[in-house]
Amino acid sequence: YKRQVIGVAFIIPVGAFFIPFLTDYGCIDFFGILLEPLMRPLFKVPGKSAIDASASFVGSTTMGIIITGRMFNGSVYTAKEAAVVATCFSAVSVGYAHLVMETAAISEHFVVTYFVSFFLAFVMAAIISRIPPISKKPDTFSNGREQTQEERTEGRRKFGPELVTTGFNRATMRAHTSGAMPRRIISSVVDAFPVLPKVITLLCSIGILGMIVAKYTPVFDIIGYAFFPLTSLLGVPDAMVAAAAIPTGITEMFIPVLTIADQVAELHIKTRFFVTVVSMLQIIFLAESVVVIMNTGLPVKFRELMIVFLQRTIIAMPLAAIFMHILF
Repeated sequence: YKRQVIGVAFIIPVGAFFIPFLTDYGCIDFFGILLEPLMRPLFKVPGKSAIDASASFVGSTTMGIIITGRMFNGSVYTAKEAAVVATCFSAVSVGYAHLVMETAAISEHFVVTYFVSFFLAFVMAAIISRIPPISKKPDTFSNGREQTQEERTEGRRKFGPELVTTGFNRATMRAHTSGAMPRRIISSVVDAFPVLPKVITLLCSIGILGMIVAKYTPVFDIIGYAFFPLTSLLGVPDAMVAAAAIPTGITEMFIPVLTIADQVAELHIKTRFFVTVVSMLQIIFLAESVVVIMNTGLPVKFRELMIVFLQRTIIAMPLAAIFMHILF
């Protein structure tokens, strides 16, 4: 866990350094136009959000959320779009996912497990974006302007040379109007430092408290009884062990797997795969994503994040069980 805290403390200033290259000098505008026909109909978000998702998968959850916060506060995303991106695309990075799978003793199945999680993350994004509380968020920007119908229907354009030309023109215009690069980078880094102590303080306190509760109290075992009927119905071996592990994901994404780490030799591979995939799909956890979301000005309340966590958990369980039975 100490390694994760250090990682977050490192990624915030480093991410702030690189964010202007994505947001201010054309990269996000160019790829946003190209991906608009895919992202808007499926997930009700602009094509630019694919960059946020990529930052999470390749870099870290924190970096993806910071980019999303910057886009919302800059009136690029509406409240609804920012809420969808933050709660659906702030996924686990490749490196961290490998550590989780190694702990669950399924690292030999890393490629297929990560691909399943990657695919199901987008399936769940399409679902979560269409149900409350996220679907009830207003289509307004942070400056109070309502999103126009033309902006929402931009994705109806078909992919082709005209779309590429439009993306190139927008990227060029963005780079031209953004001004001197050193000034933008310095401004981005300076803006990141006030957030850093808040995030690290809450990350340490909440994460450690969550691990203590999970390790030394029966709280999550008791909560796990609520999930036991579902894990049994889904045919998960060691159903009670899986049921007790699942709710610990609210504290930190690593905790569900950590709770079964000392039992991996006895647990069926289906159980280990199921717990790993569900924990990677929950996305919302107190030790990182919730803390960063609450400190970047994103329009999502704590209560709503808890509801989304429960929604993602319940939806993820049958989806993970389907692939569990297919693959193992």
